[in-house]
Amino acid sequence: MLNMDKAMELMRQLHSRHLLTVETKCPQSNLDWLEEKGLVNRSPAIERKANGFTCCRCGVSHKRYFAHSPCEVCQKGCVYCRSCIMMGKAAECGFLYEWTGPQMVETCRAELTWQGELSKGQKRASERMIEAIKNKFDLLVWAVCGAGKTEVLFHGIEYALNQGMRVCIATPRTDVVLELEPRLRKAFQGVTITVLYGGSSQRFQITPLVITTTHQLMRYKNAFDVLIVDEVDAFPYSMDERLQFAVLKAMRKNRGVRIYLSATPSKKMTREVSRGKLEAIKIPLRFHEQPLPVPTFHWIGHWKKKLKKNQLPPKVMNWMQRHIANRRRILLFVPSIATMKKVTKILREQSLNVEGVSADDPDRKQKVQHFRDYVYDVLVTTTILERGVTIPNVQVGVLGSESTIFTESALVQISGRVGRHPDYCTGDVFLFHFGLTRSMKQAKKHIAKMNDTAAKEFSEKQCGFN
Repeated sequence: MLNMDKAMELMRQLHSRHLLTVETKCPQSNLDWLEEKGLVNRSPAIERKANGFTCCRCGVSHKRYFAHSPCEVCQKGCVYCRSCIMMGKAAECGFLYEWTGPQMVETCRAELTWQGELSKGQKRASERMIEAIKNKFDLLVWAVCGAGKTEVLFHGIEYALNQGMRVCIATPRTDVVLELEPRLRKAFQGVTITVLYGGSSQRFQITPLVITTTHQLMRYKNAFDVLIVDEVDAFPYSMDERLQFAVLKAMRKNRGVRIYLSATPSKKMTREVSRGKLEAIKIPLRFHEQPLPVPTFHWIGHWKKKLKKNQLPPKVMNWMQRHIANRRRILLFVPSIATMKKVTKILREQSLNVEGVSADDPDRKQKVQHFRDYVYDVLVTTTILERGVTIPNVQVGVLGSESTIFTESALVQISGRVGRHPDYCTGDVFLFHFGLTRSMKQAKKHIAKMNDTAAKEFSEKQCGFN
């Protein structure tokens, strides 16, 4: 039998979480005792309704997400949710537990140890973020690629932590979580930070400051006072209602604040801004106050036929060799994993120092680091590296930019990999294509418009627009 001291120990494990029975790591007898004492609430993992089912963990209700299977727990044919099965089986006979007893009082004295200075645009956005946290309104930080969005967050995070708030930065991709972690640890050296992603050792921990993939938010409920959603336009968050549901569920009821970050917000979000339903602050200029590199279009004919002959179009090869000769690294984006493998093989046969990387590559973190360290001259990649990666003095090419995977948003983000470092603020963004697309034209227009906005706002003081 549990006593209250033991119950308080379990509070830290269960507090602010929304966990399946197996995830609680508590014996069922302990959970029953906690429920009897009113310290935890048990709710069905799957709700049966008149028109079907709803998963209470990920929020889906469409019938295509539900299936029957023999169940080891109830020994019957049991309905389960296929949508979030990767996070453990949410079944009709199962339950989700949340802590409803005394709330943890967290005190965190946060001191910002980052010594950098914000640009004029960054400072305006930083101040607006603090206002949003103080006054409890959601905010979109609409900032160009390379504007320094992470640094914009620092003072707002510091303010929130010192008010006793719990802060979470959620981003769609593990790669971006791993990129953010060392930067946040350096900026807040005295603050305990939890890092959450699939397979992370800290998966069931929670601290005043959390960095996580959006998928992991499904395991939390009423957990965060400030929830910063990074790359809100990015796949899968932008197209996945489960993740949007998870964000809402993970926020504190009635007092949570969402801060959205994006260089390319969706049309829906921009409409909300124009109608006054969502506050926004724009940063149209990069932190080093130089304009964004504008992509150029280069027709290369039927490049897929060339690949079948184990060749790359001459324009692409000449472009790469020119930069390699001048000790500049090449980031070459391609539309698929198969193309990545083929192009990498061709370039190796041409004696180029090259590596390929994709989402299903377990060594991608190491490969990207090797690329940073000049181990490779060329890194061939799928869209997995379209955002969240900063590499000085890199030149970007897109092979087959007419492919549907290269949306306007993707091409803007890809262009944003170039010129991020103040010592290397220019560079090539070459879109090699077999036909112009609307996405290509819109991406170029988008970047040109942001440069124009920046020029109008800062022309008297900024260089690079003369």
